[in-house]
Amino acid sequence: MASMALPPYSDSLFKVGVKGIRVENKQPKPSLAGQTVLITGSNSGIGLACAQILPTLSISHLILAVRSPSKAEPIATSLRTQHPDLRVSVWDLDMLSYASITSFASRCYTLPRLDIAILNAGVGGSFSSRTCEATGHEETIQVNYLSTALLSILLLPVLAGRPSSRRSNSNGSVNGKEVKPGRLTLVGSGTALFAAFENVKENPLLPSFDAPYSGFSAAGERYATSKLILTMFVHTLSQHVSSKRVIINTVEPGLTSGTSLHRDFSGGGALFMRVMKKLSARTPEQAAYTYVDAVGVHGEESHGAFIMFWEVCGVPKVMHTDEGKDCMDRLWKETMEELKFADVREILASMK
Repeated sequence: MASMALPPYSDSLFKVGVKGIRVENKQPKPSLAGQTVLITGSNSGIGLACAQILPTLSISHLILAVRSPSKAEPIATSLRTQHPDLRVSVWDLDMLSYASITSFASRCYTLPRLDIAILNAGVGGSFSSRTCEATGHEETIQVNYLSTALLSILLLPVLAGRPSSRRSNSNGSVNGKEVKPGRLTLVGSGTALFAAFENVKENPLLPSFDAPYSGFSAAGERYATSKLILTMFVHTLSQHVSSKRVIINTVEPGLTSGTSLHRDFSGGGALFMRVMKKLSARTPEQAAYTYVDAVGVHGEESHGAFIMFWEVCGVPKVMHTDEGKDCMDRLWKETMEELKFADVREILASMK
């Protein structure tokens, strides 16, 4: 059952924090034998931990998509040594550049197959807003939402098996034989459940995020909002893509220690995050298993869903309101217009 079919998520922030500590993964480890998997932002934190787990699930090809390939090469070398039968590739991907994203996607189209994509790369926000020079948008919205939306759509054809040796039709079959759908998991956040989302009535919506902000509270709200609109996007995207071709979901990894997500925090904000992580954070390995669960355990029932605590959960209340639904409609239309240079409408038209 997808998240929008459930009641709005209603637990308090405190309860979410407690559950993050107490709820354990009791699902068996899946087998991903022979599959090709890519993960963005995989040279540190949860992405790195996931890159270290995936080879133990019998995948055949791992693609580390990173902004600084030189930093990921030692990781790739180590993985090749530990898993001699595993092919490990390091590919350049800059989520602040549409040109880099489209080039990366074109490279993916040359693969004989791509079974799973985990879009983990993101930023935690900085105390003072920063503008992406290439697009003119605020960086948190650019990386966590717009660039992630673009990469998601561009990867759909190869995940669905076009072009690929897994070429499938709209029913998810090849020559009458069923083919497993590709898997696309975007990394969300439980903070989306508590975003104030003061921009909900703005029209147009996306330009409203370009206004400067500053301070710890504003940075936290911007991050939460970026993940909220990503959750909205995944819900709408799933309605344009057949789950027989690609299963799309969002996963919440939980507050995690040892990541660079809050690297731009300083002063009291940095101290607050250190204390919170000390009290309630998961290890990167524990958080990485939420990714594995999203792509390897959950099936078609998770299409368009928000996964948290190893299960499909309800979405923020705003998504159930008339105001929120109107906002989702504007968000989708504005996103399609922003990304029209990449022929996103044409790609989606082929994914039914």
